[in-house]
Amino acid sequence: MAVAISATAWPGAAAVKASGTPCPEARAGIERLEGRITPNVCAFLQRQLAFGAMPTGAPPLPGDLAMEHPRVAAYLDIFDPAATLWEAGSPPKSDHRVIGAAIGGSLNMVPDLHYTGTDVVADGGVVMFGQWNTATVKGHKVAYPQIARNVLGDDGKTIQARRYYDRHVLVRDTLPDAPKGLFEGVSDSGRPSAPGWGRGSVTAGELPDRLAAWNTGNADALLRRMNGARLAGPGLTEPLATQAGKRDYLQCLFDRAELELKAGQVGFGRTTTYVEWYGTVTRKQPASPAGKVVAVPFGIVERFGPDGTWELYFDTLPVLVDQETISRLFAQLTAP
Repeated sequence: MAVAISATAWPGAAAVKASGTPCPEARAGIERLEGRITPNVCAFLQRQLAFGAMPTGAPPLPGDLAMEHPRVAAYLDIFDPAATLWEAGSPPKSDHRVIGAAIGGSLNMVPDLHYTGTDVVADGGVVMFGQWNTATVKGHKVAYPQIARNVLGDDGKTIQARRYYDRHVLVRDTLPDAPKGLFEGVSDSGRPSAPGWGRGSVTAGELPDRLAAWNTGNADALLRRMNGARLAGPGLTEPLATQAGKRDYLQCLFDRAELELKAGQVGFGRTTTYVEWYGTVTRKQPASPAGKVVAVPFGIVERFGPDGTWELYFDTLPVLVDQETISRLFAQLTAP
């Protein structure tokens, strides 16, 4: 039985309870809650947590019939009727029927999907909802972190949602023909930097240079002023503490991927800052038998947390293989 990564290995899963925060209905399901918890944020958190904790029961029926399933209805209650939802590696979905059919398909593949809130930051109408997911995929237990980024309306319904997680974790120990992980072999080397120099936040003035560094593949620029930070991200079972290990990790991504990102949403909390970069990724290797390389929707969320914590959330599958291969892999996951 394979487990993707332990909760204790992911710094964002540190059990720090919010204290004195409004919305007591949500605090029990969230480890750390920061920012301005307005009534619409509270309403959103209650809906989000209700879906995460709800048992699926009998899996939803396919297509429009999925809309009749209680857990699908609970999921759709999170969204405004005109909302858009972006999932890793695909164009945004809109319309409740499309979003309902999509979550119905997911619950058929992983009917025991469950999550709790880890580190949640609300900033105006934006909520960066860190969560810890557990599920069983074809008999294999998996657990993985995710960021659900939501822009809310006045009633707490999500107007625009994006989900950041690594889909490779679902296939790597489940399917015999799963691609090798992007960061296999990456580890710390050299002497760790003195702890405490890495900061738990970035300023708005630093964001343009940081965006340029992602788009130009400049690992040194991204590591600047991060000497004391510990880097966690897809493919790592333990955070990286050395500059050499962190540089190797970033370079593995830049060697395989050409990024074209723009600034997304930012969530500033008391101890934690989330920064979203959103756009496309193009694989540097041929992506199909014909050698055609296609840009794929892609994004990265950075989390700068307390005590020099630096986390990355993104999907490695579009960097590893072409979309046809990804579709084939997920067809295998959903097959009986």
